Amino acid sequence: MATIAYEDLTPGLVLDLGKVEIERDEMIEFARRFDPQPFHLDEQAGRESVLGGLCASGWYTSSLWMRAYCDHVLADSTAQGSPGGNELSWAAPVFPEDVLHFGLEVNSQRRSRSKPNLGLVDITGTADRGADRVMRFTFLGLFGTRT
Repeated sequence: MATIAYEDLTPGLVLDLGKVEIERDEMIEFARRFDPQPFHLDEQAGRESVLGGLCASGWYTSSLWMRAYCDHVLADSTAQGSPGGNELSWAAPVFPEDVLHFGLEVNSQRRSRSKPNLGLVDITGTADRGADRVMRFTFLGLFGTRT
């Protein structure tokens, strides 16, 4: 039986999803496969870019957040997927050896009108490097109810 259900994800709930250090080789391998822009692959190209150095793809940062969300919430929940999101921003570049702290805040929740055994949870996900927010996005999570 899942520990986390719709009823547990109340507005104002803040969850710590842990920290991760950005590993250069993994970051570059992700970029090679999914986002092969020069500033994600090459030190010199990164230094010559507006980003100021070799930096992670925003999609890589988002993928790391998703892994933390899976490990800390989804794996032990009644989650039924997500119908999507409405905001995503990468406010600052992420560099090798940066340590990112991932978080989640529940903004609102409502029961599905068409499927009363499901609820929609409006969530904001964040990634911070020290005092700097490097990523923020909002999306809806679909969770099963206990009742």
